[in-house]
Amino acid sequence: MRLSFLALACATTALPAFAQEINVYSHRQPELIQPLVDAFTAETGITVNVAFVDKGMAERLVAEGDRSPADLVLTVDIARLTQIVDAGVTQPVQSDVLEANIPADLRDAEDHWFGLTSRARIVYASVDRVAEGEVTTYEDLADPKWAGRICIRSGTNDYNVALTAAMLAHHGAEETKAWLEGVKANLARKPEGGDRDQVKAIAAGQCDIAVGNTYYIGQMLNDPEQKEAAEAVRILFPVFEGAGTHLNVSGVAMTKAAPNRENALKFMEWLAGDEAQRIYAETNHEYPVKPGVARSELVTSWGEFTADPMPLTDVAKLRPEALKLIEEVNFDG
Repeated sequence: MRLSFLALACATTALPAFAQEINVYSHRQPELIQPLVDAFTAETGITVNVAFVDKGMAERLVAEGDRSPADLVLTVDIARLTQIVDAGVTQPVQSDVLEANIPADLRDAEDHWFGLTSRARIVYASVDRVAEGEVTTYEDLADPKWAGRICIRSGTNDYNVALTAAMLAHHGAEETKAWLEGVKANLARKPEGGDRDQVKAIAAGQCDIAVGNTYYIGQMLNDPEQKEAAEAVRILFPVFEGAGTHLNVSGVAMTKAAPNRENALKFMEWLAGDEAQRIYAETNHEYPVKPGVARSELVTSWGEFTADPMPLTDVAKLRPEALKLIEEVNFDG
């Protein structure tokens, strides 16, 4: 088994293309996908070379063109998936396995991208200072009662842009801008750090609630150094008024230039199968997309919620407008 993470920020490094290897460009953190890669290689004998690409995935693939060594792209956020497709660097994949294992609302209608996991954008709340029902909607976050009590990462982070785009889809530009201004007015500090840092800030008493993804809590509870902070918060599942809880996805797409198409398809289908979906659930505490695959015991303990029915593709289309509003209100300033 061989898993190589290559820094690509300033390189034109080529990944090898051999018969029993596939090459993956991944926006996902190495530690999140290594268990999957190891299990796939052990089962099939196919080596997966992974290049971690933090920024400029679509631009890189466009620049490489037909010479790209990449077979697959693994990434998070519906907007990133659609951006890659819109750049014209992917190809449609017809697969009975993918069609059977992945619900239609979590895959591209033209078969260019396929969701592999989902995660909810929820509220972390202090177990000591916030009651169970104090936050029920995303709209509540703009209520002046939370003045000086909210922590959040940068408004321009993909996850927050997607949440803002979903707010746009439900309420339009005027109400969404007012909501952003309200949330900003309630911040305990300027946006900083990642989702885990917001949990730590609540534990330290710097704020009472924060916005973050579900799976980070699962990962922190399994980390001895972060467990205490994670135990200081509870998870609340807010909804959009009259709708549901905002979800986003991680997913995969096959590049147009894929030099190892057959093995790449095997990996795609494997990622949508029982074993990979179980690993996603148990290791990363994400929601598996394949019906019938159990959530982790921890995630199950959080209870059920109603997912927002807004199509993810509609949310992705509003990303540019959402980012513009975030910048207009100087959310991070």
